[in-house]
Amino acid sequence: MLQVSTVPELRAALQRMPRPVGLVPTMGAVHEGHLSLVRQARADCATVVATIFVNPTQFGEAADLVRYPRPIEKDLALLEGEGVDLVFTPSVDEMYKPGFTTVVHLDGPALGFEGEARPGHFDGVATVVAKLLLQSLPDSAYFGRKDAQQVAVVRRLVIDLDIPVTIAVMPTVREHDGLAISSRNAALSEEQRLAAPAFFLALSAMRDRYRSGMQDAAKLEEGCRALLAREPLFEAVDYVAVVDEQTFAPWTGGGPCLLVAAVRMGDVRLIDNAVLD
Repeated sequence: MLQVSTVPELRAALQRMPRPVGLVPTMGAVHEGHLSLVRQARADCATVVATIFVNPTQFGEAADLVRYPRPIEKDLALLEGEGVDLVFTPSVDEMYKPGFTTVVHLDGPALGFEGEARPGHFDGVATVVAKLLLQSLPDSAYFGRKDAQQVAVVRRLVIDLDIPVTIAVMPTVREHDGLAISSRNAALSEEQRLAAPAFFLALSAMRDRYRSGMQDAAKLEEGCRALLAREPLFEAVDYVAVVDEQTFAPWTGGGPCLLVAAVRMGDVRLIDNAVLD
């Protein structure tokens, strides 16, 4: 596995590697969710590229950026173990050179929900994803459905900017008890971790209700909130909504939709979703 840290090195290495190329962008702290994306890219593509870059522009608070885990040696070993061919590990100065002033801003799917809870977050996401795609020019880029609003933003980004890449969206990877795998889970106390699976249980119950014929968005949202309220360690519910999968606008019936939600457990904020189909 080759590791490079500059854009010229990345482009030179890719010129020597066979196509198609699959890209798996990460901020490190690699977990099973990331590795599932790597495995799919490995199955689909002749060359697999992973990126590790803790992007400062998508963090709202400096303290969150400082606390973000950076186990680089462990990450590299995990990626190599899954057959990644090339890892791009740029510095902040490499990604945002002196005088950098360009920001990619979206409305549409970036509005509301995570966009409201974390002002500026999706500007940071859109800008860094656009740069990574243009730097590597992959055939496909792989993202997990857990961050569903991010997926909608990235899909809109590549359409609007005519970036010639296929966005492959893979299912959320979960722990044995249903909790979506996330680097945030490590910050849960033992008591919180035991309670956390109630989050996806509430979403799943509404998915089952949808499949049984209850397709009134307001009633599904109300039912989910009622189930979440039963768990006292969910100190706040930031939002519960049925949305269009592509636009993140309120779902009005017909077409793919998601039930999305965010809850707070102490200092930890969990997000998840269920596909209503």
